[in-house]
Amino acid sequence: MEIEKIVLSQKDFFKTQQTKSLAFRKIYLEKLRNLIITNEDMLYEAIYKDFGKSKFDTFTTELSFILHDIDYYLKNLKSLAKPKKVGTNLVNQFGNSKIYADPLGCVLVIGAWNYPYQLSLSPIVAAIAAGNCCILKPSEIAENTMKAMAEIINKNFPPEYLYVYEGGIDETTRLLELKFDKIFFTGSTKVGKIIYKAASEHLTPVVLELGGKSPAIVTKDANLDIAAKRIVWGKFLNAGQTCVAPDYLLVEEVIQEQFLEMLRKYIKEFKYNADSEQYTRIINQRNFHRLTKLISPEKIYCGGGFSEEKLYIEPTILTDIHWNDEIMQEEIFGPLLPVLSFQNYNAALNSILELEKPLAAYLFTNNTEEKEIFTKRLSFGGGCINETIMHLGNGNLPFGGVGNSGIGNYHGKYGFDSFSHQKSVLEKATWGEPNIKYPPYSEKKLTWIRRLL
Repeated sequence: MEIEKIVLSQKDFFKTQQTKSLAFRKIYLEKLRNLIITNEDMLYEAIYKDFGKSKFDTFTTELSFILHDIDYYLKNLKSLAKPKKVGTNLVNQFGNSKIYADPLGCVLVIGAWNYPYQLSLSPIVAAIAAGNCCILKPSEIAENTMKAMAEIINKNFPPEYLYVYEGGIDETTRLLELKFDKIFFTGSTKVGKIIYKAASEHLTPVVLELGGKSPAIVTKDANLDIAAKRIVWGKFLNAGQTCVAPDYLLVEEVIQEQFLEMLRKYIKEFKYNADSEQYTRIINQRNFHRLTKLISPEKIYCGGGFSEEKLYIEPTILTDIHWNDEIMQEEIFGPLLPVLSFQNYNAALNSILELEKPLAAYLFTNNTEEKEIFTKRLSFGGGCINETIMHLGNGNLPFGGVGNSGIGNYHGKYGFDSFSHQKSVLEKATWGEPNIKYPPYSEKKLTWIRRLL
């Protein structure tokens, strides 16, 4: 069936009002959960074929997120969808005011390749919970996971409700020519601008989950051992192919040499070698060559090895880095960690403020004043103090960017809200109608209106 016909069928199906039923939504959320659990081995096999991701990492960073989201909505759907009663002002008495979470209609989710299950299916789960029909366009770069999701969903869901559309740039372009009620995109800022421009032709609202150069700052007041351990884990998880990974380090000069040795120690301890289950390969040759070109041999502190045959790049720390170096001009999205030093904390923050607002930011310190300055001065999507990445694991926190790193957010309640329209309704009593707002007007009426308004 052509995609245009499927989109039209979803629009028609939405008009039947069936997706507005909470029971209907729960049936399909439970069905998706059961399909993921039943087909877990197939999902593991597909992602391993794409870039060597282990079962452990696939469950902890992908499937567990999706299953948690489904459980959250099954548990909280009634309260999320319940009309919210709000106050009614004096001029609208006697009346009551409510906000209804209205499903948007037919939505498009465009997933990313680096966490192909989580970044495709978590938005889909939120969209289903909010009562929408959905088209999912996974990334073709992770081809095997795209096919796995298509097989699971297209065989078990009616296409007029949920459908996975396979393909590459041409197919995505074709989709963007159609009118949706919302587009949710995860990917690069460059492609995000293309999505945004295409959506504007139809006045379609968007959520753009993008990226940026996310800093990690380490001061002399940090627990250096914990900082090194958590930064190495957060940076080299998924071989650095994580949108919220620390993109570069700012380390206070007096502890730099000591801290670099700690980073080296944990890289060795975590056994990130070419055949390790703890470490994935680079997704394709294009990204492999892009990354290896960023490695300046004279700046290598540790690592720097790679194998094109295995699409493997060793965790690499680069020092003597300057803000105008090539590696500092765009998001790295790979296992290369440039380190800059600073003497003055506020000056370091000023340097970050000169760049585009990042998706994430991390600070390692036990200094209360430094924590307060960090949270007040820097603008970023979300982040951690004395941790990396783990803010994504709290479903009570919204996840999204700001400025160049994205528009809108999701996870938990925020995902439900993102795929809903907040519809306001005022209901008035039909008795006790004052004439003050009706013509003919007078100075006396104006006096009373001034008091009321």
